[in-house]
Amino acid sequence: MSGVEAWFHSNDGQPDHMFFWNYVPGATDGFGEVSADRATDDLASYHASVERSRRAVQGRGLHEVVPGDEHTLRWIYLHMIEEYARHNGHADLLRERIDGATGE
Repeated sequence: MSGVEAWFHSNDGQPDHMFFWNYVPGATDGFGEVSADRATDDLASYHASVERSRRAVQGRGLHEVVPGDEHTLRWIYLHMIEEYARHNGHADLLRERIDGATGE
């Protein structure tokens, strides 16, 4: 989600957000070397990306088109809700495989 959050701040004039892909800068495959030992780093990266997103949209109206993009902030928020729902669903499927419990 760190990478998806980066959509909000991709045009803020700052360097790209450094999130982890295989824990190697510039790598494009994020699933080759997954390690629970790096969960703290991943969570910190996510929190940093979310905070940067909040700063990037602060004071902007939902009707505004994001600079460098063709979408309004409202459209981006809706897209982000879909992304979070999708990824939360993936996480729930993984959890189900681990503990066997299913929802109602």
